Amino acid sequence: MPFRVNQRMGLLVLIVLLGALFGVARPAFFDERLVLFPLLRDVATLTVVALAQMVVLSIGHMNLAVGRMAAFGAFFAGFGYDRLGLSLPLGLVLCLTAGCAIGALTGWIIARTGVNSFVVTLAMDFALLGLVSLLYSALTENAAFTTRPAGLTEMRSASLADICLGPVCGSAAVPQIAQFTLLALVGLGFLYARTRMGRELLLTGANPKAAELSGIPTGRRIVLAHALSGLLAALAGFMAAVGTGTFRASIGEDFMLPSFLGAVLGGTLLTGGVVSVLGALLGTTLVGVIRKGLDLLGVGLESLNIYLGCVLLLALSADRVRTVVSYRKVVRST
Repeated sequence: MPFRVNQRMGLLVLIVLLGALFGVARPAFFDERLVLFPLLRDVATLTVVALAQMVVLSIGHMNLAVGRMAAFGAFFAGFGYDRLGLSLPLGLVLCLTAGCAIGALTGWIIARTGVNSFVVTLAMDFALLGLVSLLYSALTENAAFTTRPAGLTEMRSASLADICLGPVCGSAAVPQIAQFTLLALVGLGFLYARTRMGRELLLTGANPKAAELSGIPTGRRIVLAHALSGLLAALAGFMAAVGTGTFRASIGEDFMLPSFLGAVLGGTLLTGGVVSVLGALLGTTLVGVIRKGLDLLGVGLESLNIYLGCVLLLALSADRVRTVVSYRKVVRST
């Protein structure tokens, strides 16, 4: 526990220092509307992506189809708005339902067959890539749904400063869409910290055999974790679509790397059993600050991806060190 607290504090300090450094190098970094608003909108979306990966990592699995599930869920929202004339909330519900369903199907396949999650989610990624592309080609003219229900444009551009409670207003740098991220953070934090189901998910990840012998329905917990992952991926897809103003097949195609970066940097173990909801937010924020700062400094996309890949390698190395240290502590205590 102290290690995780120190890790989160270290991430927070690093975010502040890098933000200050980029601000000194490029004062435009602190521009609320032109820089901070789109930065925090991206952070809000990618934090949900990291949470979608985190919930399957909690049981020792991974979701390589997180980006395609985002596109799959966003397709149903766009279809609902364009063809069914749904309101903004109903389209979101349809989106989340589709994401939850495809995630649950993935988890059911893994639980029933015993095939590694890497293989199943990779296969699901390819299947959804073809399916979503076919659906857009068949049902749209320009491979995108452009119908915008009432409220979507405001959600895209409005900040907390546009919401006033008497004389108190929020910051113009914080997008209203961040409220979805806050709900996801609070919900998952409560699940893992306060509920028996959350503890069972972590026990399933820490030691599946022991969890099963203890009476935990590990098969159902696997389905639950993947259903939550699909739901959160769909929410991230919806948020990404709101950010661009269109629902298209390419949504989520760049979600893979951020999903692991945010979760692993935040302290979630790849081997399962340990998660950090707040850490996922801090890890994603750190990546977002690095990305935006280097972009303002004129670093090209190719170089930026190299830097982010190195950050992921360092994070994975740190994850391995933590696993070895934890194992040795257990051995010594016995």
